Amino acid sequence: MDRLLEATFRAERDHFWFRGFRRFVSPLLTQAAAGRSALSMLDCGCGTGINLRLLLQPRGDAWGFDLTWTGLTFARNSGLDRVAQASVAAIPFPSAAFDIVTSFDVLYCLPEPVERAAVAEMWRVLKPGGAAVINVAAMDILRGNHSVLSGELRRYSRTSLRALLEPAGFCLERMAYTNATMFPFMVTVRGVQRLAGLAPEDQALGEITVPPAPINALLSAALAVEAGVARVVPMPFGSSLLCLARKPA
Repeated sequence: MDRLLEATFRAERDHFWFRGFRRFVSPLLTQAAAGRSALSMLDCGCGTGINLRLLLQPRGDAWGFDLTWTGLTFARNSGLDRVAQASVAAIPFPSAAFDIVTSFDVLYCLPEPVERAAVAEMWRVLKPGGAAVINVAAMDILRGNHSVLSGELRRYSRTSLRALLEPAGFCLERMAYTNATMFPFMVTVRGVQRLAGLAPEDQALGEITVPPAPINALLSAALAVEAGVARVVPMPFGSSLLCLARKPA
């Protein structure tokens, strides 16, 4: 995980995937806020902290925590001080403390009992009527070298994510695949990777390397178009699954 966080820190400002992710998640954060401001928000598994800045503008105050000290070091060095070291299965905040909680690419690397505990904890710390915005890896057919680097234990479908969240008490408001634009390329590359045998962790770091500028710009533009279309028409497939779930008032 330390290798992943180091590679992520180097790439997440400019890499097309991270740019696309921020475009996809911003409308759901707006929907979660429902026109309110001065909200209290918590990023569960904040990594290097870059998404805390996404929460902060302009919605209110945000806190974050992560299990790895490496990510928190990057966050603190970039000026973020509302971060702590903790497990998502034992969130160190009181019940009903937050209007919005987020979990971006965390649940898929947790063993099943910890995964269920994490969802229960997110539900616990949400205020009644509060919302959770969750992003996970999607579609088993897309397992590849990146799965090794991220410690991926599972990829989700709409059905499996719903089966995780609804028994915990959440009501799903929106669920959609993202990165559909990349799907034909990814399914080919990752199929070849599986046939060849997945790379060891130290050889999988290229999965999060920023491509040459023209390619990166082209792919960033493609995801920007998809993000615009997805506000109206949910994508039927993609490499990630993004959802907005709410705790009943």
